[in-house]
Amino acid sequence: MKTRYIPYSSRPVRLVGQVVSDIVVISWSVLWVWIGAAVYSAVAAVAEAGRRVDSGATGLADNLDRAGERADRVPLIGDALSTPLSAAGNAAHDIARAGQSLDTAASWLAWLLAFAVVGFPILALALPWLLLRLRFFIRKHTTVGLATTAAGVQLLALRALANRPLRRLVSVSPDPVRAWRHEDPYAIAGLAALELRAAGVGPGVLTRVQRF
Repeated sequence: MKTRYIPYSSRPVRLVGQVVSDIVVISWSVLWVWIGAAVYSAVAAVAEAGRRVDSGATGLADNLDRAGERADRVPLIGDALSTPLSAAGNAAHDIARAGQSLDTAASWLAWLLAFAVVGFPILALALPWLLLRLRFFIRKHTTVGLATTAAGVQLLALRALANRPLRRLVSVSPDPVRAWRHEDPYAIAGLAALELRAAGVGPGVLTRVQRF
């Protein structure tokens, strides 16, 4: 049956609850993803500053290195002219390396903080929701599968006798155990319907099962 593969209840009240929970989880996740993106952008701005420092200092260092090379060719005073230019070029290279390190560290920190901010709040809500929905789907899939055969309906009726409240059992039959033992088809169908409803499935799936 196609209904066994649909991860939603066929009972209206429970279906509304599932849809509302889906909307809450999705909205919560989107909110924290937006917050994580804002955190990433804030820290990434520091990385961008590091890139600019790296780029500017590298350009300055290259210019100073070329100026030092030209000054070194000046007769007599070339060494005196090139020495401070070379020292300034080395300092600019140091600044460029510092900018590059800042860029690398800030980039990693931006991703790390973004995942840290987003991960825990989303998992705290989404993980229990996912486990509950998976549990519901497995139970529904199994229950609807049992409802496709006469023996499966009998098993569902037996589970209802063991799990459903007494007031619901007697609403099906004054003596539900006796009715089940004597294979009363209407009582068995009613008991199986109780178990189906508890699994979030309407009793309509029983209409395809041949009566006992």
